[in-house]
Amino acid sequence: MEILLQLIFAMILLELLEIYLYKAETLAEMVDKLFVYYKQSVFLFFILHPTVYFVLGVLLYFDAFNFYGVTILVLKIFDIFFKMELIRQKYYLKQMDSELSKMMNMKLTFSMRFLGLLVHVPLLYMAITAVFG
Repeated sequence: MEILLQLIFAMILLELLEIYLYKAETLAEMVDKLFVYYKQSVFLFFILHPTVYFVLGVLLYFDAFNFYGVTILVLKIFDIFFKMELIRQKYYLKQMDSELSKMMNMKLTFSMRFLGLLVHVPLLYMAITAVFG
């Protein structure tokens, strides 16, 4: 039980780190920040997503590839590839889909910033506890 609490606490800290790293007023500002890292190295871009590696390590350690574990992993991977697609459309293609361009200027609210924390941490908890069931 103690290891479970430590893992959940570590996940919360990593999610807060990601919130801090991606802090921006709009989606366009967030993509601009991420592009700076992406331009330097795609590996640096991937390193800026530590929760993906943490979740993958926890799921491998506990063999928790159940519905909740796969769900959190899929959400994390889709998040990374969506950010990469936004970077590709904005900086390399120089044109964006109309829906995406409208989203880029949308203000990121407080609740939007903490949505990952509110979704991913409970999913990780459910994935691990389902193994011990």
